[in-house]
Amino acid sequence: MKSRHAWGWAGLLVLVLGVTLGADTLVMRDGRRVEGQLVGIRDGVVEFEAQRGFFGRERVRVDLDDVTRIEFDRVNNNRPDNDYNDRPGGGGGGGRPGGMRERSVNVNASEQWRDTGVVVRAGQTLYFEASGRVRWGPGRQDGPDGERNSPRNDARPMPNRPAAALIGRIGESNDYFFIGDDAGAIRVRGNGRLYLGVNDDYLRDNSGAFRVTVYY
Repeated sequence: MKSRHAWGWAGLLVLVLGVTLGADTLVMRDGRRVEGQLVGIRDGVVEFEAQRGFFGRERVRVDLDDVTRIEFDRVNNNRPDNDYNDRPGGGGGGGRPGGMRERSVNVNASEQWRDTGVVVRAGQTLYFEASGRVRWGPGRQDGPDGERNSPRNDARPMPNRPAAALIGRIGESNDYFFIGDDAGAIRVRGNGRLYLGVNDDYLRDNSGAFRVTVYY
């Protein structure tokens, strides 16, 4: 059986001879670009089907620390990332690799944080699918993406993100990240349990819930 590093570097030496359409790309810290298809990220190891020429693929495994970013074949660069965690891929469930574990939870608008029971590691890539609507005040009702044209409110967990939107955090930190209704990849920065909540400063008059599936 080949070692992790043997698989990784062997695959990196047989990269694409031409342009591959519809391919994911590993961008390595040494500057190499590995085109193919992401299989999954588990225990700090990236599993990837690297393209060999135009006709073949080889399954490789590389350390996540050796990867700068992952570019998916469907990338959405229309949203600001100044307070997001690193998003190696873009919107749409089409970029989510198969074989990932999943867990579905209800995120009630009246509770501060919902413990998903999912434990993540720094650098791990997550995907979310969210649905439903929450009421967060008189005449205010929104879906996971939150209030449209929402003004800044410094009392919210994420002041410059839409009110009542779906947000997350890792562990007990205040390093929040925005999820909304984006089904693209999110690479988390921290280690610990994944919590989900709504971006609101006053929860007592809230009702309803988001139904969220976490892919990890």
